[in-house]
Amino acid sequence: MKVDGEERDETKMIAAVLAGDRQQFHTLIRPYERSVYVMALSMLRQEADAEDAAQEAFLKAFRNLGKFRADSKFSTWLISIALNEARSRLRQRKNAKLDSLDDTSDDGSPIAPAMLRDWREIPSEALERQEVRLMLHEAVAELPANYREIFLLREVEELSVNESAEALGISTASVKVRLHRARLMLQKKLAPQLKQLNPKRRWSPWS
Repeated sequence: MKVDGEERDETKMIAAVLAGDRQQFHTLIRPYERSVYVMALSMLRQEADAEDAAQEAFLKAFRNLGKFRADSKFSTWLISIALNEARSRLRQRKNAKLDSLDDTSDDGSPIAPAMLRDWREIPSEALERQEVRLMLHEAVAELPANYREIFLLREVEELSVNESAEALGISTASVKVRLHRARLMLQKKLAPQLKQLNPKRRWSPWS
């Protein structure tokens, strides 16, 4: 992997960390800090919770670095830790709010629109409109957790099918099925809203 034009040897960096060079860990995780935070924010939908989850994920990665197997990518392993941390916090949040399980927006605050990447499938002129980007964020946030996770890994983080399967601990076939269903859900949700913006255009992200 290259970062800023320099070749990164993550195997050597990990070995250095395990040998006691803690500063190397900061260098090791630096390229992935945004991805981990984006994943946590997309799952938890609250900036403070996402920051805490990201920090905890990095701490757990540091503490368990000796368990990392070099036959997989470090970035995939790190994302899987972040996913598990976000899932854990969602479970804690649900248990703490048993009397408001029907509240899908948590505290009612708007979803931060800045972190999710623009989709290549949607016409570029539409992507320039803030309301369309907000629609995308809200639609993704409303997906069931297992479909939201796979959509974020494949379409936002751009992990391969195999990497996504490894991060989630599922088969590649399950990855493909979940991604297909996630896209169908999003298309069903978004098509009527996008059509209202421009009735003359036939909106379909995957047509």
